Amino acid sequence: MEDPNIDDGDQNRETEIAPALIAVHPAHQSVAVAVGSDLRVFNLQEGCAVTLGDSDDLDGKSSTNVHKDSIRAIRYGANNGTLFVSAGDDKLVKIWATTTWRCISTVVSEKKVSAVAISSDGLFVCFADKFGVVYVVDTQGISGEQGSTNEKGIPILSHYCSIITSLEFSPDSRFIISADRDFKIRVSVFPKNPLHGAHEIQSFCLGHTEFVSCLAFVFGQDYPQGLLISGSGDSTVRLWDFTCGALLDTCAVGTEAGYLETDGKEGECRPAVTDLCATKDGSLVAVALQSLPGIMLLSCDISARTLSVLKVVSISEDPFIPTSLGSGSLKQFLWMVMGVSSLQGSDLASLARVRVLSGFSKSNIATLEEHKASLLDDKDIPGRELVLQKLQGTLSIEKEVLSSAAEAVKTAMRNLLIKKHYPVEKREYRKRGRNDRKNKHR
Repeated sequence: MEDPNIDDGDQNRETEIAPALIAVHPAHQSVAVAVGSDLRVFNLQEGCAVTLGDSDDLDGKSSTNVHKDSIRAIRYGANNGTLFVSAGDDKLVKIWATTTWRCISTVVSEKKVSAVAISSDGLFVCFADKFGVVYVVDTQGISGEQGSTNEKGIPILSHYCSIITSLEFSPDSRFIISADRDFKIRVSVFPKNPLHGAHEIQSFCLGHTEFVSCLAFVFGQDYPQGLLISGSGDSTVRLWDFTCGALLDTCAVGTEAGYLETDGKEGECRPAVTDLCATKDGSLVAVALQSLPGIMLLSCDISARTLSVLKVVSISEDPFIPTSLGSGSLKQFLWMVMGVSSLQGSDLASLARVRVLSGFSKSNIATLEEHKASLLDDKDIPGRELVLQKLQGTLSIEKEVLSSAAEAVKTAMRNLLIKKHYPVEKREYRKRGRNDRKNKHR
């Protein structure tokens, strides 16, 4: 008999759609895609698929299913990319050495992990859970080939029960920036001794009117410490002086892309910004929108502290709404992925479609203006068919399947981040059914 306290949303929590993620090595040595519990990596230097070695694989066998549940965050180290981190709903944070692609440490979280970050010197990994707590892990003792398991993170700050949606170190690693579902961006001083020191709040960046979905940094000669850009469910991208919390400029990307603002009718909403990616010099910012079949390119004038729309790059040949963006600092490629896990009505348990944009750099802004599209054909992308076979899981995907995935993508991000309101009796039932509560009574 079905319990009346459980609605359809509760029953489907185990099959909740997870958007596909992409990350690119800073020197363009490799590219990684996560979709569902699969982690797929391709070596761009050697032109071959990467075999992952997990510290939990006692029999020596390898699999792309290195996580037991959906992966929610992947990240390369910013400078030399020797570390890679993956984390998600299985409450595991896995730290990988990219020279061998062995998992050198598995950190256990008390709650599901929603975001990760790596300090610029690679000495610390931070991760955030869905209850709003940020933890730190010292990587200095785990840099060898021997994997360690059941490590624990040290809590350093908290957003008090608000899901942290994005986590970033400032370029100099002096600050840790955390964004949440409750519209806030918090800038904290990263402790000099993070395993024992207390953090201090530097500032708050307040102004978004919906959940903050993503963060990125731009920096130049005038601002060597960097400026912060943020995307949100309010369909805007904003530019901040994060050291003092000052809002410098706002770009209404949803309106600029041709989407009308909501007229106030119940159920209608503006398209959420799902991801941001900036060039190394910060002059060009790529924006993925919840309903946009393509990407929007923004010009960022760091000296004038302004954002403006440069171009919308449409992808019309097949349904493609990017869920994640990535770019290496040494190449002029923007990597994009559209994908979801648990796609109903498809033979594929999880789907990923990878596209690449060329000319993603300041020097090629004029070129982007002159051409209708700068998307590479599949045969021209780095790695060609081999990279697609690895990252997508298949070379060809039927257009009908892509259309179904595109529809799922339109709502996946917002459904993950909007607050769900339950009556008192249902809240109590959900509390009793939480895994952490069950474990405490065993």
